[in-house]
Amino acid sequence: MTNTAANASPIAENLAAIRERIAAAVRRAGRRMEQVTLIAVSKNHPATAIQQAAACGALDIGENRVQEALAKIPHTPPTLRWHLIGHLQSNKAKPAVENFHLIHTVDSIPLAQRIDRLAREAGKEQLALLQVKLGDEAAKSGLAPADLPTIYAAVRELPNLRVRGLMTIPPLGPSPEDARPHFRQLRALRNQLLDRFPDDSLPELSMGMSHDFEVAIEEGATLIRVGTAIFGAR
Repeated sequence: MTNTAANASPIAENLAAIRERIAAAVRRAGRRMEQVTLIAVSKNHPATAIQQAAACGALDIGENRVQEALAKIPHTPPTLRWHLIGHLQSNKAKPAVENFHLIHTVDSIPLAQRIDRLAREAGKEQLALLQVKLGDEAAKSGLAPADLPTIYAAVRELPNLRVRGLMTIPPLGPSPEDARPHFRQLRALRNQLLDRFPDDSLPELSMGMSHDFEVAIEEGATLIRVGTAIFGAR
């Protein structure tokens, strides 16, 4: 065993293994590596873990809660891109706009309008995704698929909020294959929006986590959110 291998941190080893699995899934799907962005989800892990991941080239970091991200951001490299992947309460929208590159969880017109206003006040264009609920789990947020066209039609008119695509968290099943129909449905919903609004660009599909990211890549994911498989159990 080389000194490099012996001294590699678990996070470095995990990231290397995840990247190999991403590459294999990309090959199976006939896609390219640059079409998939790995978001390292650091929920309940310290800033030191993020520093280790960043040193291994993980520059996209996901957090579920705004307050937790705010506590970590000052202690991590300024080059990181922060993704909000948890439910956004309206009263946390201002710090979310100020600190996050991409908000994955816009799930109502009022929230979108508030983000748009805050982005205008901050002098920026806020990138966002619309979260779609594709299961029957009461605890999960998201737009009903039937409501998506109407809500997207309204939100796309906001000048300082730019919708880049869709996000979903499917019900957790015993097999990664259980998520495939949900991932396929999200891609179809995105394509339906593009059919209705052919001049728009909706390149992002945020779907897939530690349990099922390979299936998500096969179904067109461009953003995968991986936490436990990188940082370990919380």
